[in-house]
Amino acid sequence: MTLSKRCVSWKYPSILLFGIGVSNVGEWIYFIALNLIVLEMTSSPLAVSGLYIIKPLATLLTNFWAGSIIDRFNKRNLMVFLDIFRAVFIALLPIMSSLSLIYFVVFIINMASSIFGPSSMTYITKLIPHEQRKQFNSLHSLITSGAFLIGPAIAGFLFMIGTPIFAIYINALALLISGMITLLMPDIEKQKIVSPINSELSIKIIRNDLLAVIKFSRKSQYIMMIYMLFSCVMVIMASAVDSLEAAFAKEVLFLSESQYGFLVTIAGAGIVAGAIINSIFVKNLKTSLTIGLGSVLVSVGYVIYAFSSSFIIAGIGFFILAFFISYANTGFLTFYQNNIPVEMMGRIGSAYSLIQAVFVIATTSIMGIAANSTSIQVVVVIGVLVMMILSIILCICSLLPSKKQFYEVKAYGNETISL
Repeated sequence: MTLSKRCVSWKYPSILLFGIGVSNVGEWIYFIALNLIVLEMTSSPLAVSGLYIIKPLATLLTNFWAGSIIDRFNKRNLMVFLDIFRAVFIALLPIMSSLSLIYFVVFIINMASSIFGPSSMTYITKLIPHEQRKQFNSLHSLITSGAFLIGPAIAGFLFMIGTPIFAIYINALALLISGMITLLMPDIEKQKIVSPINSELSIKIIRNDLLAVIKFSRKSQYIMMIYMLFSCVMVIMASAVDSLEAAFAKEVLFLSESQYGFLVTIAGAGIVAGAIINSIFVKNLKTSLTIGLGSVLVSVGYVIYAFSSSFIIAGIGFFILAFFISYANTGFLTFYQNNIPVEMMGRIGSAYSLIQAVFVIATTSIMGIAANSTSIQVVVVIGVLVMMILSIILCICSLLPSKKQFYEVKAYGNETISL
């Protein structure tokens, strides 16, 4: 491929990555600013904690029907609408005078985000050719990792020159810009005809869609097994262990607030370093290896952290787990895009995200209650050992020679299958 052709082929992916970057940086600004606004309004850490519960609750109440909308509507137009919708509601937050109103608006925003995630995944899969997916996913990981550092830094700068309310408006503007950038993307579903759902979303449609997801899951047990194992390691167990991170740092490692802040910075550096190196070498890495070995090495980092007795050892653990997150995520996203039928991706992603949210809430609650009644370190150690066992099982399953075709060829890709 000539240089000019290569530039053309990366034109739209580059625009899309820029939009994703703007949106992710804006989300971090919004997240930090909203925490400060609620804390200033209530002087209650418990009220701030309520913001963390809203997201999984919104997922629970949205995802059982969201997939039915995503798979039937024009994805690009839906993404533009959701960006503008979220921008408007975020801009309304500063004028809310009561905590209950803020919670309600944040709930609406998170409902829209729950729809946006599977929509963008489906659009990306349709837009990005099979041979470019690994490279795109590695750059996607680099951008989201960069936002982890850049977003809070910009938020801090905005707080210096303005207020958290000013930062909220900046985030609303960022989402508007993201929506406008998405409008520049090709409408790859111009000929798509919206099915009977255009008038109403009926219980029958939702039921039939859920049955279709179940049917696909039964026919593709290996694909969904990898999906669930990865979710258990990288989302469910990681979220549960992370929920005890601050308490572990202060009560077990006896770190000061500044030391804990530096520990988080080490993790951020690990994420960015891993993502940069991953984006350079990703073409030479097998997808099965990045999923399996990447997840194991993330778990190794968590184990080092859980058994640490000093800041230095905890820092090494944090850097290792953060460094390999990009590899695991890139491998999984590529596997997902290549093996889930694109015309069902919204329904499958939404349904399994719902299951994921239930397990996150349950596991986090169990570990939180256990940490209150026993030792935090014991609970964290048990959690990371479970994570390690699951990651080893995931690694073995992903590297099975008999399952090579799921990682080297396009099992479904953009082809249509009938279910």
